[in-house]
Amino acid sequence: MWIDTHCHLNLPEFDTDRDEVRRRAEEEGVDAAILVGIDLETSRRAVQLAGRDPWFTPTVGVHPHDANSMDAETVATLAELAGSAAAIGETGLDYFRMHSPQDSQRQAFRAQVDLARQLEKPLIIHCREAREDLLAILKEIGGEHRGVMHCFSGDVEFALSCLRLGLHISFAGPVTYPKSDVLREVVPEVPEDRILLETDCPFLAPQPVRGRRNEPAYVRFTGEKVAHLRGVTPEEIARVTSQNARDLFRIPDPKETV
Repeated sequence: MWIDTHCHLNLPEFDTDRDEVRRRAEEEGVDAAILVGIDLETSRRAVQLAGRDPWFTPTVGVHPHDANSMDAETVATLAELAGSAAAIGETGLDYFRMHSPQDSQRQAFRAQVDLARQLEKPLIIHCREAREDLLAILKEIGGEHRGVMHCFSGDVEFALSCLRLGLHISFAGPVTYPKSDVLREVVPEVPEDRILLETDCPFLAPQPVRGRRNEPAYVRFTGEKVAHLRGVTPEEIARVTSQNARDLFRIPDPKETV
């Protein structure tokens, strides 16, 4: 059974067929999906959906694109919502799109790292063209950081830096793309107990379904590629990554709750 550790089925793109998307995922062996908040609205939506359906696990956070919206009231609301959430995030830095100024992004990221520490929740971290600043902030705060570098897109050096800080590494559709040779070099270097899988849907559909709207059912394509790169069976990578997800995000195993 697979676990999609990062999806956005809480976005409006899925309002007309969310139940069908969920059904297809279960048919493909997806045992659970983590609904990731990117602002207050989608964080509330993640908590609401998960409250009605335990197949979903919610997270709450403010994406770097919306860092300008982060203030004390936002942090307080996230803290309140986090009582029903498994993690803080998606947070981080994005110097590629630059929808918010770098200073605002760094402040919002620091605030959410602090919140995760206070609430003893893992972090879900986004990083695009900002690795130096992101690593510097995490090192300055100090200690190990429980969480995941989601949709990892860096090289081996960056992966090792993230691992040294205590983070997991999550692979998404780009690891299947023909030009992602540098990313594929990372896959065998991640310890077995630190590797995760995700779709980041509706974005970044893996190569066999590239061009379509991504959905949790497609996480197996990424899993199969990761299994091949690590020289193990898809069943083994499904087992390992699912257990890692359950351990990090404290997702109950249905076999143990029956």
